[in-house]
Amino acid sequence: MQDENTMKHLGMKCILLLFLAAAAALCAAAAPADGAPSAPAAPAAAPDAPAHKSAADELLGNPMIALFVVIGAGMLFGRITVFGVSFGSSGVIFTALLLGGVGYGIPGGIGSLGLVLFVYCIGLTAGPTFFRVFKQEGANLAKLGAAIIAAGAAATVVCAWLFKVPVDLAAGVLAGSMTSTPALASALDALNHNPNVSVGYGIAYVYGVVGVVLFVQLAPRLLGYNLDEEVRRAGKGGGGARRIERAVIEVLNPGLFGKLISENSFTATQRCQISRVGRGDRFVPVTPDTRFEEGQVLMAVGEDDRLPALVEFIGRKSDKKFFLDIETERLRVVATSPQVLDKTLRELNLLNAFGVTITRVERNTVALVPQADTVLQYGDVLTAIGEPKGLQEFSAFAGHRTRALDETDIISLAVGISLGLLIGMIPLGLPGGLSFSLGAAGGPLMVALVLAHFGSIGGIRGHVPRAARMLMTEMGLVFFLAGAGVQAGGQFMEVLRQQGPSLLVMGFFVTTVPMLVGYIVARRFLHMGILETLGAICGGMTCTPGLGALSSKIDSDIPAISYAAVYPVALILVTLAAQIVVQVLPGL
Repeated sequence: MQDENTMKHLGMKCILLLFLAAAAALCAAAAPADGAPSAPAAPAAAPDAPAHKSAADELLGNPMIALFVVIGAGMLFGRITVFGVSFGSSGVIFTALLLGGVGYGIPGGIGSLGLVLFVYCIGLTAGPTFFRVFKQEGANLAKLGAAIIAAGAAATVVCAWLFKVPVDLAAGVLAGSMTSTPALASALDALNHNPNVSVGYGIAYVYGVVGVVLFVQLAPRLLGYNLDEEVRRAGKGGGGARRIERAVIEVLNPGLFGKLISENSFTATQRCQISRVGRGDRFVPVTPDTRFEEGQVLMAVGEDDRLPALVEFIGRKSDKKFFLDIETERLRVVATSPQVLDKTLRELNLLNAFGVTITRVERNTVALVPQADTVLQYGDVLTAIGEPKGLQEFSAFAGHRTRALDETDIISLAVGISLGLLIGMIPLGLPGGLSFSLGAAGGPLMVALVLAHFGSIGGIRGHVPRAARMLMTEMGLVFFLAGAGVQAGGQFMEVLRQQGPSLLVMGFFVTTVPMLVGYIVARRFLHMGILETLGAICGGMTCTPGLGALSSKIDSDIPAISYAAVYPVALILVTLAAQIVVQVLPGL
């Protein structure tokens, strides 16, 4: 089997190399020679003779073929890993710059379409956690993300003023240094798709990725931290990740005897649910009239850090064995019916209505133990415990349809994007008489964030199945990068020749300064641990490769947790920062 897998990997590498070679050959064959004009030119021929076109001209002269050659070659280039670093989907912009540099184009408007799809899906993904960051323990991480983005924007403005870098290139350098495609999209939109924005992005992006990777690996060594020791100190694999577990509990608390289980408030405060009670040799689902009894054995479900308190309150853990009929007494139900959507579990009172207890709610691939005030949203996957008849009745009531998880509401998608584009056109005032608009990048992003947070507004749903959302995000990204790169290809080499050194130095500072500021703020003012700090810096720089490089060195999920808390905040703020920089720089 190992040999078979090895052969498969080898075969895949050969295919990748062949595709890259073919794409390079096409571009090389199409490239004008000896300083000829950038547009493909036919060789000299008699006036009446038909112009001869090479195979490359025939293929790349078709905009649709050129588009997918750029995407395919760029994605393959992005898979190349050097010292653990790869460009991923961003590799498309480099192949697009190459193709645009030799005079070929792709279908018009494809970049704008990609931009809108990409930022909208980014908003749908970030929405469920973005607003929550400001309410929970992640508030400090949100502040850190804001400090990192503010430092990046300030460094951009200062460097652009010192080096006399035009606003279009400066905005691109900010986006590239922060490895943020949404910021690139925002800057392009604010500057009427000036191709120099993409040029600045392409120049700064390389160090934007490499710089973060180097920082998270070298900074701990230079500052004297042993990350393995930090992991052991925090607890191996720690970081506050909460698992949902079950506990079998014997009732010993006299204060509970005779009281209804459904009215026990302590269970709710501990984010736990009592789902079953021992009867004879088996567990049976809790009913509305089930009461606590001395010596009774219960099954509780809750977060691993909350269950011990519940066990202590009720009695003690029990090692008694009971038959558990999961097949008929548990059902996963997809919430789609208007009868349950946007209502709390308290309002629904499912235990009295159907004899059903909801022990888990899965939302956007995240599982949580529901509380009485948990509001159900479209597409929530509910784990229900009860008798078979009650489960079937509840399933019908909730509108359960397995296909709902795979269906995309195209009307909601179209209305949401249209509303976002309209909001993006509204001018917003700034101090000093300046104004800006969210544009085609910021408007759909904000609408998607709000829709994803609330689930639905006025019948417009924020739910898009994960698979569909990932596909639209990736396709939108590569379409956008292809459009931006091809448009900028003609100017890339000329800009690099004229201002390359200034842009490279500027990219170094705009990448490095935010990381240094982030480290100081995290350690000195927010008193974060080194593991949490490094993960948060990766999130603030929106640099997933940086997190990957860090995670590969240690056995802990602490960096990933802080990254996840900071990333949505940074994603939104850097998009807005790009537009603010565009407004501020011309006035200096």
